[in-house]
Amino acid sequence: MKVQAEVAVHLARRRGEAVPEALLAIREAGREASRELRATLEALRDDSRNPPRGIDHLPELVQRARLAGLDATLTVQGRRQAVPVAVDRTAYRIVQESLTNVARHAAAATASVHVDYRPDALAIRVDDDGAATPAAAPAPGVGLLGMRERVTALGGRLHAAPRDEGGFTVHAELPVGPSA
Repeated sequence: MKVQAEVAVHLARRRGEAVPEALLAIREAGREASRELRATLEALRDDSRNPPRGIDHLPELVQRARLAGLDATLTVQGRRQAVPVAVDRTAYRIVQESLTNVARHAAAATASVHVDYRPDALAIRVDDDGAATPAAAPAPGVGLLGMRERVTALGGRLHAAPRDEGGFTVHAELPVGPSA
């Protein structure tokens, strides 16, 4: 259907005809679905090609953000404990995607990464001082959707939104207790 919509739009424009809104909507829905599928496949491929990354690799991730010019910090709180592998990888991916979004979209000078080991959950929070405001909330992209899907699959909660004081926050709570 996506290919047919792309061709129909192309032909209509080539002939100088008006393109129906419904056809443009189908084309855009197909493009968005393709982007989401590509992002999902990339995430799956990444784990199979490269050694899986987890919480132990967060200092390297924050250091790379610093090398890219972002004043990034990492704070770890609570009593460190073993967490399920899926939680470990998801925590890394949340921080990775958050810092990537900060670098690409936020126009931020600083970012802080907080990891909090709790008895029943691992809490991850990434805050930046970028240009986002509650009045001009960015549209969720593939990265935020992927984060939400990963967190939901683990039975966790995700909050990703502009902060009242400016900038953006991503806060995830991933269950690690016996029911996780």
